Amino acid sequence: MRFRVLACDYDGTIASQGILAPETVTSLRRLRESGRRAVLVTGRILDELLDICDDVDVFDLVVVENGALLYNPTTGRQRLLGPPLPRRFIAALQAHGVTPLSVGRAICSTWEPFEAVVVRTIHEMGLDLQIVFNKHSVMVLPANVNKATGLTGALDELGETAEATVAVGDAENDLVMLGVAGCGVAVGNALDSVKERADLVVEGRAGEGVRELIDRILVDDLRSTLAGASHRRAG
Repeated sequence: MRFRVLACDYDGTIASQGILAPETVTSLRRLRESGRRAVLVTGRILDELLDICDDVDVFDLVVVENGALLYNPTTGRQRLLGPPLPRRFIAALQAHGVTPLSVGRAICSTWEPFEAVVVRTIHEMGLDLQIVFNKHSVMVLPANVNKATGLTGALDELGETAEATVAVGDAENDLVMLGVAGCGVAVGNALDSVKERADLVVEGRAGEGVRELIDRILVDDLRSTLAGASHRRAG
């Protein structure tokens, strides 16, 4: 078995409009029954995810905050994978009228066009922070924290490797995760930049595409799919 782990983005990839379809949950259970692992890697903060998704326990591990926090659905254990954001930075954004502003333990996020205010505030305060875009969402994290580092932390805990992982996503913040995985996959509704960098592009959109991918993994560990793929990772 070459691919033993499936790592999935949430919004726009495995979920549509924030909802994880029952059919997708069933597919994930089939994947795990085959002896494989499932890891969720999302930019959402944990409380938001738990409010909107009732089936988080279908995953072995969950990486939230775009790579900054690792959560075990079985035990409830949380482990921070990066330094927390300075409270004074959050206070400054609030004072500048940045709204909505979602705040986690090591991430905060807002929407365009507030990126200019965020960049100016980071510069004025001399902070070692980065901005990560997720379509129209603007996320702020500690430098060098991303979905690839978060996935690596999850794989270390599972005793697995990136080479044995299939990662699937749809947006620009998924690119680093797809890049470190043994196979990077874009769903049918992914941004063109993601499709161009993926090893494989599935036809189905969001959850339908992930179910299609799981079916192919279970058939022959993606051997025939990758052998016949007309698109392979560029760069």
